[in-house]
Amino acid sequence: MYARRRHAYFVLMGGCIGLFVLAWGVVRLWSVPAAVAMCLVAMVIPPVAAVVANRRGPDDRWWDDPSGDPQSDEWWDELDGRKGRR
Repeated sequence: MYARRRHAYFVLMGGCIGLFVLAWGVVRLWSVPAAVAMCLVAMVIPPVAAVVANRRGPDDRWWDDPSGDPQSDEWWDELDGRKGRR
């Protein structure tokens, strides 16, 4: 799952850089307002990329990482539905 989030982050950030370069390297020669609009779109992408990269999936454990206490870990696993009741 981590690799998928990392891949999505780099795709989004690559698109952001591509928009900036394309806007001021090519598009500005024909239309400055279009280049500015492209930059505004590119400005929104980094926060979205950060949210995508830090999003946790349903299988990711982050709030209850194993604590080292077997009884507590067993209770959390039961609450998560990972282990059946005995």
